[in-house]
Amino acid sequence: MAATGQAVKGSVVVSPCGNRGFLGRRRGAVASARMAAAPTALRIGRGSPFLGGRLAVGPRRSRPVPRNLVAPVQMNLAFAKAVKWWEKGVQPNMREVESAQDLVDSLTNAGDRLVVVDFFSPGCGGCRALHPKICQFAEQNPDVLFLQVNYEEHKSMCYSLHVHVLPFFRFYRGAQGRLCSFSCTNATIKKFRDALAKHKPDRCSLGPTRGLEESELLALAANKDLQFNYTKKPELVPSGDATAAQEVAHERPKLSPPVKPLVKQGSEERSLVSSGR
Repeated sequence: MAATGQAVKGSVVVSPCGNRGFLGRRRGAVASARMAAAPTALRIGRGSPFLGGRLAVGPRRSRPVPRNLVAPVQMNLAFAKAVKWWEKGVQPNMREVESAQDLVDSLTNAGDRLVVVDFFSPGCGGCRALHPKICQFAEQNPDVLFLQVNYEEHKSMCYSLHVHVLPFFRFYRGAQGRLCSFSCTNATIKKFRDALAKHKPDRCSLGPTRGLEESELLALAANKDLQFNYTKKPELVPSGDATAAQEVAHERPKLSPPVKPLVKQGSEERSLVSSGR
């Protein structure tokens, strides 16, 4: 490096002219102070433009940054909640069932109003294709109550109600209880349309609202996965005598064996009648 015309020793730049007097020491001290204040790595090669000249190393000055770039940027991102397909087009007279007790109470509180129970599954393609049609029927018949039962969330309840095919529908009304039950798809939508036209006319039914059948209520109560309690209703005695009612409740007649046993022959059932001898 000394042969090329310049050398760096201890962060002091030495002139090639060999000026080591007071001026050179002063300049070297100033350069050392600047290097100590802001140490900078310096590499000088053969192709460097600094060979043969004086080099002044100083602290690096940063350019001022505009205030509009320094200020924090606040971004309000609003993500819309994804609407599930069975929630699209839902009418005011359509509601999703939350539990077995909710289903029983909804049928009981409906009175003489026609109730359609729709059993569906989020992963059922037929249910998804049929859903817009059901919403259209609900819009055209605001006096009919449509209850949606999610099969995936209420599998145990659906098993107790003997629902094993989807989409599945059951019609209920007042004291008549269950009117009909069937499964249909978008191709067989006529089943739903005919059932709605048949049972929609207002009919005055005598007696309390029946809702689910007693066998279904007992099945729901026996299901340990459901929080549903039901007590079997006592049998009504036509006689007005209280003593007779107690006798019927405590003493049940013993059934005698049948006189004429049934014997299956092929696909027919025939009774054996004694010849009297």
